[in-house]
Amino acid sequence: MILEVKNLCKSIDNKKILDNVTINIPEGKIVGLLGKNGAGKSTLIKLINDLLTVDSGEILFKGKSIGVYSKSHISYLPERTYLDRGMKIKDVFKYFEDFYQDFNLEKANKLLKDLDLDKDMIIKNMSKGMREKLQLVLVMSRDADLYILDEPLGGVDPATRDYILDTILSNFKEGASILISTHLISDIERILDEVVFIDKGKIILESNADSLREKEKCSIDDVFRRLFKC
Repeated sequence: MILEVKNLCKSIDNKKILDNVTINIPEGKIVGLLGKNGAGKSTLIKLINDLLTVDSGEILFKGKSIGVYSKSHISYLPERTYLDRGMKIKDVFKYFEDFYQDFNLEKANKLLKDLDLDKDMIIKNMSKGMREKLQLVLVMSRDADLYILDEPLGGVDPATRDYILDTILSNFKEGASILISTHLISDIERILDEVVFIDKGKIILESNADSLREKEKCSIDDVFRRLFKC
């Protein structure tokens, strides 16, 4: 397993956000972390990326506790834009190239062109969808072992979603894994190998995607709607 989350608990402002969460991410798989808004997905992802402190439990990346080592091998796309709005795209690329040894500038420039962005664009002049595309370019241009994408399709129009999914599929390092957090199940289920359903801070279902479809005789989106009565 590339990532092991064991009996993880987290409370914020005396409210339990995650309750005894245990999941495993295999090597070379695309795993969907699926749940409604407020289910605990983003909190779990922040804990994996060492941005919040664990109350109890353990997170291991390649058998080691998360920290400096895991951050150098995990490429993380947060739910919200974090970039300096005054910078040009080419300046952001330079920053990433200096900061991350595994940042592939050639790939970044190709993805930028594929997604119809220009390196001289200033971030504050870009639309929300453009900024999310840029963040995706930055994340997928690292030759990481694990890519963690928090709601990567949230701010883009439906016509662009398939293109972004294809961009993800064709640009992550061979043998690497991807963890995608989303509530847009129908848009993303075609690329998933494994699924993890989370509700009110608890894991309620963990399965191989094809096995689940075969067992339930329906799509993963239909299973989701049934479980959460959407």
